[in-house]
Amino acid sequence: MTQKKETVWYKVLDNKDRLPEGRVQTVTAGHQGVCLTHYNGKFSALDNKCPHQGGPLGEGSIENGLLRCPWHGWDFDPCTGLPPGGYDDGVTTFEVKEDGDAIFVGIPEEPKHKDTISDVMMQTMVNWDVDTVFGMVGHSNLGVADAMMRLEEQGKLQYFGIRHEGAAAFAASAYGKLMGKPAVCFGIAGPGSTNMFTGMWDAKVDRAPLLAFSGQVNTQVMGTGAFQEVDLVKAFQTVADFNHAVQQNSKHSELMSLAIKSALLNRNVSHITFPDEVAFMPKTIGEQAQTPEGRITPMNISPPKQMVTKAVSMISESKRPAIIVGHGARFHMEAITAFADKLKCPVITTFKGKGLIADNHELGCGVLGRSGTPIASWFMNESDLLIVFGASFSNHTGITPKKPIIQVDYDPTALSKFHKVDAALWGEISETLSLIKEQTENNINTIDRRSEIAERWDIWKEEKANRLKDQSDKGISSIAVFEAMNTVTPENAVIAVDVGNNTYSFGRYFEPKNQSILMSGYLGSIGFSLPAAMGAWAAQGKERPIWSVSGDGGFGQYLGEMMTLVKYNMNIKHVLLNNSELGKISKEQKAAEVDVWQTSLHNVSFAKYAENCGALGIKVTKKEDLLPALEKLRDHNGPALLEIITDVNLI
Repeated sequence: MTQKKETVWYKVLDNKDRLPEGRVQTVTAGHQGVCLTHYNGKFSALDNKCPHQGGPLGEGSIENGLLRCPWHGWDFDPCTGLPPGGYDDGVTTFEVKEDGDAIFVGIPEEPKHKDTISDVMMQTMVNWDVDTVFGMVGHSNLGVADAMMRLEEQGKLQYFGIRHEGAAAFAASAYGKLMGKPAVCFGIAGPGSTNMFTGMWDAKVDRAPLLAFSGQVNTQVMGTGAFQEVDLVKAFQTVADFNHAVQQNSKHSELMSLAIKSALLNRNVSHITFPDEVAFMPKTIGEQAQTPEGRITPMNISPPKQMVTKAVSMISESKRPAIIVGHGARFHMEAITAFADKLKCPVITTFKGKGLIADNHELGCGVLGRSGTPIASWFMNESDLLIVFGASFSNHTGITPKKPIIQVDYDPTALSKFHKVDAALWGEISETLSLIKEQTENNINTIDRRSEIAERWDIWKEEKANRLKDQSDKGISSIAVFEAMNTVTPENAVIAVDVGNNTYSFGRYFEPKNQSILMSGYLGSIGFSLPAAMGAWAAQGKERPIWSVSGDGGFGQYLGEMMTLVKYNMNIKHVLLNNSELGKISKEQKAAEVDVWQTSLHNVSFAKYAENCGALGIKVTKKEDLLPALEKLRDHNGPALLEIITDVNLI
């Protein structure tokens, strides 16, 4: 005998006068959507879904005494839910009672939630310590979102609803760059997920682990041209190293474990798409969420012995070595700096590696290449050996192939990628360094370069001081902006930077101490900085100050996310250099000896825009106001934006 369910009463209307005679309205009772009707002096409650196409009856109207579905025009009695003509496709009705001016609807007690495929997969995800999601909830990903909601309620997941899915992907990419573990970007079928494509590529080319989850239309309508149908597995096959659709008979927890394992070990993008009907299906009997226990190998890989022997010999013969570190060395700087101290040699960074060693460290020589300082290039050119950790030798890095080179990287395809390398060591950097340090213990004959490093810094600082004297009636120089930031920016901040002249000036003039720098490296995507700061805030915002820097062109790409900062009270400080121009593009047009064309920008007052969003907005037009404005920005508790009017030519 089936036990009768208890009726649970929900107040759906505070004042019955708000639903006049002859009108209908959509209300919610618990999780039940209800079409509340007022007809012939009576309030009635019907299931809000039309039985034919699921149309929302509460958005319909009463015509000639019948409730008409707004989608396909079928009629129902507004009180009984029955259609005219004796058809058997009526609408379920619910009890209604009035209490004073309020209207209550009685719904049968909901059954206890039973775990779905989405629940198993999301629980597996958090078991693997993936607990941060940036995304947008919509019609085709509701099952997955529902599972995420339960984990958020349990304190196992943090979810940030963004204004554009591109920002979600950039935020997840930055999170992976900073933490070395993946966050999730999350979108609906079709355009919601294709919006994530650029940020996914940013993670891929910068070797940051990232998970992308997409909703999908029902499996049975794939291939029929259904609304928002895009074959996302095919669409993402170039960007996602692991790329699968969930099926009813998939091994669901295993699929999620493999996606995360692939992202971690390959430092790449994993994509899973969830067909709508599959996401809501009950889990397979006996299926449990997996954990990483016993499923992932330690990463302390040792290099081949013959390469270690060769590298040790080269170091032992060197008098004037220089160490170059790239973005791939970011989690190994303690070991690298200790080894550099033993060699008393300069430490140079690539642009992506900016900040991995402080500029005021006695061995630090700043950034190499187009965005760098003459100090770095000087010591590279004066060296007799380059020891390179976690850098790719792309053209932008500026690393010369003309010197004897030792290269260390965890990725064998990155070794000797563009030219011959004398000693290519495939291994985890700290493990490799441990072997080299041990085998060179009493066999180092290098010259102490510290006094020479200090001398070159003095020369560069004198040059910077001269450039600071440049004045303009069009705006402040970028040099002055970053000189002021050197004074004000907290030493332990995370700074997300954008693309353009502002970033080149940042690379050259900002002097990092203990800050972490995030950028869109090999992809070089404009608009990166503000979403990236959101990713950094989600990762470390409780422990570290989070700053971001952009030009006006970059900020315009994702300025809607200023509202996201306010919604979640993300304590992010954004420094915006406004020169009303895509200055980097103008510079490129001039270099190509063509006319400067279509690079001017029409801008709003970004400071006022920030205020309209609910953040602090500050605007500076004079150099003498820079320091107090930056201090005000730094000291504000909450999201804040500093707009600085700059001269496009003073970079």
